[in-house]
Amino acid sequence: MSELINNQRNRIDQLKRLILDLHSGSSVEETKSKLKKLLGSVPYGDVVRAEEELIADGLDREEVLKFCDLHTEALKGNIDLTLAKQIPEGHPVDTFVKENKEIQKVINGIKNLFHEFQKGNKQGNASDLLSAINENFNALMDIEKHYLRKENLLFPFLEKHQITGPPIVMWGKHDEIREFLKSCFQLFANKDDAEAEVVNGFIELMFSPTLLAIEEMIFKEEQILFPMCMDTLTEIEWYDIYQQSDEIGYCLYSPDTKWEPTFSINEAPKTDSSDKIKFENGTLNREELEAIFNSIPLDITFVDKDDKVKFFSHGTDRIFQRPKAVLGRQVQYCHPPSSVHIVNQIVEDFKSGRQNSAKFWINFQGKYVHIAYYAVRNNNGEYLGTLEVTHDINEYRNIDGERRILQYDKQ
Repeated sequence: MSELINNQRNRIDQLKRLILDLHSGSSVEETKSKLKKLLGSVPYGDVVRAEEELIADGLDREEVLKFCDLHTEALKGNIDLTLAKQIPEGHPVDTFVKENKEIQKVINGIKNLFHEFQKGNKQGNASDLLSAINENFNALMDIEKHYLRKENLLFPFLEKHQITGPPIVMWGKHDEIREFLKSCFQLFANKDDAEAEVVNGFIELMFSPTLLAIEEMIFKEEQILFPMCMDTLTEIEWYDIYQQSDEIGYCLYSPDTKWEPTFSINEAPKTDSSDKIKFENGTLNREELEAIFNSIPLDITFVDKDDKVKFFSHGTDRIFQRPKAVLGRQVQYCHPPSSVHIVNQIVEDFKSGRQNSAKFWINFQGKYVHIAYYAVRNNNGEYLGTLEVTHDINEYRNIDGERRILQYDKQ
């Protein structure tokens, strides 16, 4: 047994050295050659351990993110999946994999358009080609739901198992792909009079790199992330993910097989409506209190003094996704890596007493969203946590005069 442990330890140490060599300028081909010579094939779990340890050793996450694609390219053909668990039909990972197949079909269709264009005469107007590419990229935008399920359902459970580095790096890659797709759609704006030479430039400089980034993500998921998750998460945790997945939705595929876990599924305990909660100014039972929170036209999230998400309201029209998997999650992991420094600044200023509120307003999916953070303190001024209040204020922007006569708003 000790020999097996030592062999794994040696593999991980060698893999870490090879990754660091990549960061220092070694070529991908040189690293691939060393991998084959020194390690042969590498178990997917060792890849995760190596990356996690490098971050723990002080390698900056941004540095890991920057060279993530090089790691992937160097590892292609060298990852051992022989010990990977079988994925049951209808399981959340089965759905992820089937979504990837549909994503790949769309990518292959776009590549065929590129190929036909490259074979032909690259002169004159190419608006029809750009329109066809645009149509296929519209389908690719469905990938957002695939990434949201990973970020909001899968990653929180990995963090509970103390696996934090790879999810943060992968979320960063999601954001890169989102930016790629956004830039592509900016190019589609003038498709009616697009010249072939210009479209060819779009293909080389933006469209092809975007497709490559998505394909690299599929590789990372299926060769490393999903096998590692199958080994790590319990069946009860997978069932929790399964139950919440419908809320976010699916990408280019709708699951048609119900997954039946092996453990017995008991009915969730019903709310005890007689459970009274006494406040300074009145008494409510749990059912009334929850209904009040969910009726207020605001999204409310409470993060406790230890930076853990402890509560959120669940109204009918939430602005930002809040699946139940975020409960107990470190708030820093609930935001894209690019905005974590802002979250940390707000929390630090609230804890120190330097500030009591922070407010933002943004345009988001056709809404004008006001986001406010408030420090929550007890009667002694001690910090208890942070309250986030999010509200679509679009309807208030043009209010004028008064409304004194009963008039119901449209439902």
